[in-house]
Amino acid sequence: MKRKIPVQRLCEKTGMSRQNLYQARRARQVRVVDEDLIEALVREERRMQPRLGGRKLYHLLHAELAAAGVRIGRDRFFKVLERKGLLVDRLPKAPRTTDSRHSLGVFGNRFKDLELTGPDHAWVSDITYVATDEGYLYLSLITDAWSRKIVGYHGGDTLETEGCLRALAMAVAVLPEGRTPMHHSDRGSQYCSHLYIGQLRAHGLGISMTEERHCYENALAERVNGILKQEYSLSGRFRSKSQALESIHEAVRLYNTRRPHTAIKFQTPERAHRQVV
Repeated sequence: MKRKIPVQRLCEKTGMSRQNLYQARRARQVRVVDEDLIEALVREERRMQPRLGGRKLYHLLHAELAAAGVRIGRDRFFKVLERKGLLVDRLPKAPRTTDSRHSLGVFGNRFKDLELTGPDHAWVSDITYVATDEGYLYLSLITDAWSRKIVGYHGGDTLETEGCLRALAMAVAVLPEGRTPMHHSDRGSQYCSHLYIGQLRAHGLGISMTEERHCYENALAERVNGILKQEYSLSGRFRSKSQALESIHEAVRLYNTRRPHTAIKFQTPERAHRQVV
């Protein structure tokens, strides 16, 4: 059993008055309570977004902590995460799924010089994979370049064009009348296929493609892939394709509606996308 040191003895050892000693003790108690609250809120959020980073957690939880009377700067917030073992490690980058060795027609990179003015000005597209015990699912994604919202997606059994076409159909189905975003992608055979190009033209969408350094010229789309894989556990292996599809739907929902994004002033993509410009 730990023996308590009398207050007078503590005063003598520390050179502090009783008043200062009591104030320091109360401050320590408050700090412990504050950090326990931070830990509880972070763990609650991490149940939904297991790999959400510290900066976004700080922004997401700041108002709730302030309402509870907890005033904490970002540096101390990170120190609390470190002490509680709540920092996340980076995961290795996923393999690429682009095959640009084909004889189909290609287009130049018009996206690189485009000045974005609002949502539905440009879309970026890419494909990633999700591993299951029943084989791979190939996830086709279309993201609004300005708001960062995933506007179309589809998980399919193959790398054929069909999955990309379904993601495109989802995106154009919610596209406001009169808007014709530029569609940017790598030069994979799916995006260069006659069927896909035909659909882009049918909807009046501009066409842009990477030219040489495909991963760099389509970095925004690949970044979204990485977020879904690293922060929402899509880099793991699922028991079945149906389980993987459920996780994909939930990951996209959380990414769009819950994850603050630094590039849009810590708004969620859904909120940024609703802005009228």
